[in-house]
Amino acid sequence: MAANTPASSRNLVIYEVYVRNHGPNGAFADVEVDLERIRSLGVDVVWFMPIHPIGQLNKKGSLGCPYSIQDYRGVNPEYGTREDFARFIEKAHSLGLKVMIDVVFNHTAHDSLLVAEHPEYFHQDSYGRPIATVPEWSDVIDLKHPHPGLAEYLIDSLKGWAQFGVDGFRCDVASLLPQDFWLQARAEVEKVKPGVLWLAESVHASFVAHRRENGLSGLSDSEVYAAFDLTYDYDIWPIFQQAVRGVVPVKRYLEALRFQDAIYPQNFVKMRCVENHDQLRILKLAPSRSQALAWTAFAAFNRGAFLIYAGQESAATHTPSLFDIDKIEWGAYEFQTFLTRLAGLKKHPAQKGHLHLLSAEPAIQAAWVGQGKGLYGIFNTSGQYGRVEAQLPDGDYLDLLTDARVPVRGGSLDLPFDAVILEVEHPRRYQPMTFELLDYHLPAE
Repeated sequence: MAANTPASSRNLVIYEVYVRNHGPNGAFADVEVDLERIRSLGVDVVWFMPIHPIGQLNKKGSLGCPYSIQDYRGVNPEYGTREDFARFIEKAHSLGLKVMIDVVFNHTAHDSLLVAEHPEYFHQDSYGRPIATVPEWSDVIDLKHPHPGLAEYLIDSLKGWAQFGVDGFRCDVASLLPQDFWLQARAEVEKVKPGVLWLAESVHASFVAHRRENGLSGLSDSEVYAAFDLTYDYDIWPIFQQAVRGVVPVKRYLEALRFQDAIYPQNFVKMRCVENHDQLRILKLAPSRSQALAWTAFAAFNRGAFLIYAGQESAATHTPSLFDIDKIEWGAYEFQTFLTRLAGLKKHPAQKGHLHLLSAEPAIQAAWVGQGKGLYGIFNTSGQYGRVEAQLPDGDYLDLLTDARVPVRGGSLDLPFDAVILEVEHPRRYQPMTFELLDYHLPAE
């Protein structure tokens, strides 16, 4: 972890917004009007996908992708003006919210200011034409790191936004840039605004291996953590997706979580989510609605920050297009209360302690143990019905998600429809589940 990453980063709730598709006008003002509702979810940080002018040369779709950027220091006129964005930040800060923006420093639009002014900053083919190192990303061209002049320009851009009022940076495909660049960027931004939050979109392990095989930069998550407070969960995302679909046992996913505990710094922070702008909505991925809710609850209960992708609170099933107007259908906000309860539990004192993984089938069972009251969660990711044994004394417990009474008798209880999270007055010593590939026993003396 970065040396000054606060321990509280693991308890953050982040809310992702795509301005174009959030409200009727696709403007900052739409999100500003929605801020109080967003705050009521228990959100700490509002993350904007890129807010900058979008390239038009070789664009995708009718309007182009926000990750194809013309000017790192400008504001997309679709969304409003710099003054509009400044007013949004002021309103967010008045509500106790932080504002994070997307940083896309691996590539620019084909018609970016930088390619016109500094073609030497880019990867080029044998004819001197700028190119992308990922052919599928046809609407962008890749910056070529390291380059002192390029680094200075990009870091000055970050410092400018920090001074403008931005509180954090979500860094697109951060694993593709040199570690030294991110270390320098964090140190320089710290001088103008201490405490800025750094979230890395770390990439799939297979992508890192592919990059390295082709002589390109590809950082492991451990390398990324040197400069960042949080990283993505993409190192184990394929296992998560297969577990949700029922292709692999849930235990395999829990084993991957345990592996993370062993290979990253002790205070590592992952951003946990079940959906984002690049992934299927959880209601599309999971076999049933109840299983989708169970997986969502476990993601929030799990160690790490928790991401809500705008529209999730309205049970959205469609992932909006990046390239066209594709508005979120807000409906009745039917999951608002559910997500608010989950977000609130991120601040429970027990989540400053240690998470025990207790079982995988027919439901994930896990417990937070700290200095005071503990939390015990049961997440019915299988969609089964019946009774389940639990490591709880008999008694009546309060489900913190619904305020319903949950009786435990004879060491078992009814499987919840989706999930229950119980507060335990006197946590006892739990028996964690065993993982064949990770656990070992010292030989008897």
